[in-house]
Amino acid sequence: MNAQPQAAAVPATQRVLRAAGQPLGQFHDLRVLQAHGWGQVDRLPFSLRILLESLLRHDDGSAAMAQAVRAVAGWRAHDARRQEVPFYVARILAPDASGIPLLADLAALRDAAAGLGAPQALIEPVLPVDLVVDHSLQVEAAGTPDALAHNTRMEFQRNEERYRFMKWAAGAFSRMRIVPPGNGILHQVNIEFLASHVCQEGDWLYPDSVIGPDSHTAMINGLGVLGWGVGGIEAEAAMLGQPMTLEIPDVVGVELAGRLAPGVLATDLALHVTQRLRQAGVVGKFVEFYGDGAAGLSVQDRCTVANMAPEYGATAAFFATDDRTIEFLRSTGRPDAQVQRVRAYWQAQGMYGIPVAGQLDYSQHLRIDLAQVCPSVSGPSRPQDRMALDDLHAQFTQWLARPAGQGGAGRPPAGGPADAAIRPGAGGARLDDGDIVIAAITSCANTSNPALLVAAGLLARNAVARGLQSASHVKTSFTPGSKVAPSYLRQAGLMEALEQLGFHVAGFGCATCMGNSGPLPGDIEAAIAERDLVAVAVLSGNRNFEARIHPSVRANYLMSPPLVVAFAIAGRIIDVRSTPLGHDRAGRPVFLRDIWPDAAEIEALLPHAADAAHFMRHYRAPAATDSDGWSALAAPAGRRYAWDPASSYLRPPPFVQAAGQVPGQPAAIADARALAILGDSVTTDHISPGGSISPQSVAGRYLLQQGVPAAQFNTYVARRANHEVMVRGTFANPRLRNRMADGAQGGLTRMQPGGELLSIYDAAQAYARRGVPLVIVAGKDYGTGSSRDWAAKGTRLLGVRAVLATSFERIHRSNLVGMGILPCEFAAGEDAASLGLDGSERFSLPGAEAAIQPRQCLPLLIHRADGAVLRTQVRVRVDTRLEAEYIRHGGVLPYVLRKQLADRPT
Repeated sequence: MNAQPQAAAVPATQRVLRAAGQPLGQFHDLRVLQAHGWGQVDRLPFSLRILLESLLRHDDGSAAMAQAVRAVAGWRAHDARRQEVPFYVARILAPDASGIPLLADLAALRDAAAGLGAPQALIEPVLPVDLVVDHSLQVEAAGTPDALAHNTRMEFQRNEERYRFMKWAAGAFSRMRIVPPGNGILHQVNIEFLASHVCQEGDWLYPDSVIGPDSHTAMINGLGVLGWGVGGIEAEAAMLGQPMTLEIPDVVGVELAGRLAPGVLATDLALHVTQRLRQAGVVGKFVEFYGDGAAGLSVQDRCTVANMAPEYGATAAFFATDDRTIEFLRSTGRPDAQVQRVRAYWQAQGMYGIPVAGQLDYSQHLRIDLAQVCPSVSGPSRPQDRMALDDLHAQFTQWLARPAGQGGAGRPPAGGPADAAIRPGAGGARLDDGDIVIAAITSCANTSNPALLVAAGLLARNAVARGLQSASHVKTSFTPGSKVAPSYLRQAGLMEALEQLGFHVAGFGCATCMGNSGPLPGDIEAAIAERDLVAVAVLSGNRNFEARIHPSVRANYLMSPPLVVAFAIAGRIIDVRSTPLGHDRAGRPVFLRDIWPDAAEIEALLPHAADAAHFMRHYRAPAATDSDGWSALAAPAGRRYAWDPASSYLRPPPFVQAAGQVPGQPAAIADARALAILGDSVTTDHISPGGSISPQSVAGRYLLQQGVPAAQFNTYVARRANHEVMVRGTFANPRLRNRMADGAQGGLTRMQPGGELLSIYDAAQAYARRGVPLVIVAGKDYGTGSSRDWAAKGTRLLGVRAVLATSFERIHRSNLVGMGILPCEFAAGEDAASLGLDGSERFSLPGAEAAIQPRQCLPLLIHRADGAVLRTQVRVRVDTRLEAEYIRHGGVLPYVLRKQLADRPT
């Protein structure tokens, strides 16, 4: 650290912010600290300065706060760091997928508090909370003019009970706002409407900042607002007044140089950045973009790149505020006073404008030459597996033939199309490996970007002019992240061509990107199942994990919206250089290059998307975000929720029901059994799937026993407030590969001793009856993907006490701690293979029952079936003192309840 003065108190930093000679309010001037010798604040990365402002704003005069301020202000790029500091965010943003379980937890906390004699008002949000209903839309109807109306109607029918619960919560808890279904995706709504950028509370001005129980919350970084995804239980703690405690992070500076070549789009850049930064190892770090290339990107391009932060593992992916940000705020209908406040605030802090090379200090520097970015796709199952578009066909063919044990599909060429299953409705043509069955323009990452949607519309217009159509076996859909998108596309004259190719608006929400792609036609499903075909989905999404998009689709490729349209026309994975998409009316071949729009065409139509009238109409007009369906729902009344014991959607969560006022002594982890031994890159989709519930699954059989017909199962996402369904769905992904199951895929394991093959849920129940603790063994990057709490909640309810992995993804590690589960990393060079684990072993972690210290090492005893004992050690990935408290209390929720009880006025 820099040598710091040992002043007892932080210098006074309050100043008056002025613009055009007029006072706008007071703020904390960070540069005062540098004037007092507390650090080179003008060299700090901008994201750290926002953390620093939060500390100044909450300075309580204590020595601990002064130490935290000194630690951040005196940050040095290459120092080793373990200093913990609190961060007080401005607001919480949540989707219904994690927001409804969050509300159920709050209701259960209120019940528990009342049961312990505390007033109901003890459990009350102290931060503003926005819940955007965006994860419930299913693309049941697609490719038709009535798709939007049908899917909207079905959404309300399926989710009426959940939506009434949300309306109850909005009345029962303060500072809570609901954005009803049908308005878009939370991250796009956030950048277009919710984000204030600079908050004003009374006379005080401070930076907008946000956390949310959705990993793509980092998209807001592209607007110059600091934010990132967390687990829902962590968001609940922050909502109830607990500061986020984090180690001062490393900050990686990524210089973007030059300009994108003609024909290269923001999606291509985002996929390129994802691959580069995942290779560079930025998991758990802040990333900041700088340089002339970053300055040349539109705000929407920046947001597309920032949206992918969880895919490359970064906590945040920050772009500074500049003139382009100001233009965007104006074009989205923000009031003039707000825009003026934003410019004046960041100028006063010395943080206005994209930094240039050498301006700031970073822990690590990376450089990306934008001119080297090429048209790209990622797949077939990981966003970081980027390839040049020109290489797609060859790489798909290689992957198809590679054995499943080597990460391929295990489908070497056999008889070809002549042996393929019949492709229904295609004039006798046949369905084969590599045929595309889903083509979706979807996700906040790309539908928030007008250049990408205009490019798709122009390509569609050019294709229609040549007489091309989408292949008949492809389910086409368009689910934009806000109602603004089709509004400006129609004004630009592009929606009609998209609709002619089947890309009618099917709803406003996450839809296909998060697994709600809806059913395929029955004959298509049957054709795939008949020969276990490797069908393909192409989507403009940000996630493509195994079985996420549709359980029958084994290969999923991320790509830009115009490429989605192009491959819908082709109907299969092709080499776009040598194979035409189709033939025109005269029988002449039409290649992708023949209909690809040029940059000038796209640029000429972008002013339609910058027309503030679209945003005023869909966001700021009276009742703009409301709908008849939402208004018609009657909300239950009362400060406590009246749980219906017959409900199959809403059950009181069990996580605080037995919590007393003091934590008990943790049980020892001794003679534990492995519930599963998993490989690398196991995602939260593998652990807790979000899509449709199969009647043959453990969860499906449970619902049938409860009298719920299969047609009304809905999805795992919709059932997240019913722990009985969710625990049965944990590790139920049909593509899960548990090495204890001898090659069988799905949620299966072998009981020990004996080796009986059972579902993971049934095995866990049997172990629980015997009083046997459980562990999960995994490889690298355990828990990549979505921030879904249920990947940790379900693991806890199965009886898992610890996860032993080579490494963890950031949010899932935090979620495990939040549920009282020990995340433990193997020693360097050790893993399941090197330790020779096969599932017959017993595991003991002596000392786990004692008070855990941050990052301490614990002995791991592995008792072999032959009586031999292997002794090694693991590092406990409990990273902060507060996390150690969570473990001691058995999780975040019991900790928060006990703290609220202890802190209440007497």
